[in-house]
Amino acid sequence: MSTGLAERLKSETRTLHTEAERSVFMGVLLRGKMAQAAYCALLRNLHAIYAAMEPALARHAAHPAIAPVFAAPLARTRSLAADLDALHGPGWGAALAVQPSGTQYVLRLQQLEVNEPELLLAHAYVRYLGDLSGGQMLSRIVARSMYLPHGQGTAFYDFGDASETTQLTRAFRDGLQAVAVGAVGVDAIVTEARSAFQRHQALFEELAAAHLP
Repeated sequence: MSTGLAERLKSETRTLHTEAERSVFMGVLLRGKMAQAAYCALLRNLHAIYAAMEPALARHAAHPAIAPVFAAPLARTRSLAADLDALHGPGWGAALAVQPSGTQYVLRLQQLEVNEPELLLAHAYVRYLGDLSGGQMLSRIVARSMYLPHGQGTAFYDFGDASETTQLTRAFRDGLQAVAVGAVGVDAIVTEARSAFQRHQALFEELAAAHLP
């Protein structure tokens, strides 16, 4: 029986999601005006987040709150590294900084893995559904605005063809409906998802201050 989790996540994070999308940093990216160096800074910070989140999800893949949505094809850590190799070159891990908010995000994920692994679901929701729903559009924008050769530097957005992407999206949404948590658990997951969007907003603000004119 549905817990109402999917509906509450969507409705109670909608405003924060919109605010993050309309941040100065993301606005520059979406308008195709972002310099490649600033984009690499974004990817570096996302890589740090995924490199903390995805092993934690994998280690808790059998957890009742994680199992219904866990799917290996969603993983983005390697694709982010491949894009950074292509766009920045070797040594990006040392050359590109993780912003303070990115570091705090990683620490939060590490805390959740140890103490409240069910709340990792909130971060999977925020990241993966965003990647799946907006990835194709962002892939075109990035490739066009940075004059990238076909298929180079956009692995992050590649979940396969349209049918495969749709299937992954549907499976994740169906998995949310199958997550068995009580009302208190739903409240905690929704609260964590709201916090995740706020963490993204803080990251975008720091990236804008550091890398935009």
